[in-house]
Amino acid sequence: MNQNNIRPIIDPARPKVYIETYGCQMNVNDSEVILSILQDAGYCLTEDIEEAEVILANTCSIRDNAEQRIWGRIDQFKLQKRKRDNVVIGIVGCMAERLKDELLKEVDLVAGPDSYRTLPDLLKAVTPDSPQINVLLSHEETYAEISPVRMDRNGISAFISIMRGCNNVCSYCVVPYTRGAERSRDPHTIVREAKELYANGYKEVTLLGQNVDSYFWKAPEGEAGNVNFSQLLEMVARISPEMRVRFSTSHPKDISDEVIYTMAKYENICKHIHLPVQSGSSIMLEKMRRKYNREWYLERVDKIRSVIPDCGITTDVIAGFCGETEQDHQDTLTLMEKVVFDSAFMFAYSNRPGTLASRKYPDDIPYEEKTRRLNEIIALQGRMSLKSNEKEIGKTLKVLVEGPSKKNPEELCGRASSNKMCVFPTRGEKPGDYCEVEVVSVTSATLICKRID
Repeated sequence: MNQNNIRPIIDPARPKVYIETYGCQMNVNDSEVILSILQDAGYCLTEDIEEAEVILANTCSIRDNAEQRIWGRIDQFKLQKRKRDNVVIGIVGCMAERLKDELLKEVDLVAGPDSYRTLPDLLKAVTPDSPQINVLLSHEETYAEISPVRMDRNGISAFISIMRGCNNVCSYCVVPYTRGAERSRDPHTIVREAKELYANGYKEVTLLGQNVDSYFWKAPEGEAGNVNFSQLLEMVARISPEMRVRFSTSHPKDISDEVIYTMAKYENICKHIHLPVQSGSSIMLEKMRRKYNREWYLERVDKIRSVIPDCGITTDVIAGFCGETEQDHQDTLTLMEKVVFDSAFMFAYSNRPGTLASRKYPDDIPYEEKTRRLNEIIALQGRMSLKSNEKEIGKTLKVLVEGPSKKNPEELCGRASSNKMCVFPTRGEKPGDYCEVEVVSVTSATLICKRID
């Protein structure tokens, strides 16, 4: 397979599709699946909205402000339609699944996460008087045999979706309602996709799932070889020692000793785990339906660090969940101080219609109080990130070059195995090269390094 097979086709004669992607890494990968389907149907990608016949927004519903951004973008898309009345505006992804008919009043096409195969037919059927919709959720769809057309710019790192949907039904989360039930993808198609990427010059893949640790492929009847996540991780790692393997996201209730030991066994499996805690309070965790408590989470962290001492651990934190007391908030702060996360995604709680929390619990923490608690969490994490990075000073790291540093073109940037960003002087290396560096100083966000001769 050559490079052109997995990169966007450029063909002035084809109708052009413009895609905006919002939300998580899963959505980035979904946009690549969408492009693959549309490219096979005769379309090609454009980065210029002014020349697009089709404008798609691949959307996220995880928080209210994510949806509000999309409503604002729809207004901007309509300006294009006024200039060129043949333009088709489509909303796809999680927001399409959640708001269905509301969106159909504003745009030409609405398609949920399991209906991307039907996009070419939906586009053909669109008329000014007949908008099209398909938001049926599937128990089988994994897009397993589709090789996504890669939309990244550097050709170095790529996402591979290993499963879809989620069965956890955390009380605050809309994902099970927008992406459906959990189903795992055939591991052989995952390995094939990773091999294709490596053959085309990619040096890093990230295995994606709402909860990768619950990945389980049950072999068809009459065939041997059920595959769990640890086994899948090993299958991908064995493709080449020169190809790094990452994964996201892990669920604290499911991450197994087997996965941790597999990570330790293979040098090319990056030593980084994103392990969302959400709260340091066992009371809040129960209310969130996270299915673990504070003690369980800390035990998992201790296990990771006993087996992989230098493993980077990052997290997600929610401030101001329903009924959260000041003591619950303090429990979160003390857990953060105990773990010393490398970094974190931190948010104020956003009530999502249709979730268990929205039905059962009043969103009773005032906005000002949520903001105060969130700011305290952010400030503490800044100190913890700096503390974590200071431990790296003097260490030698192997870094995968991503490209020039944003602040200084005379320097390169890239990530260590722990997922920490490093900057260091260039010697003419290009993206995809590996460099040995020594950490000489740090900020809360970056390791500043020198080259090792």
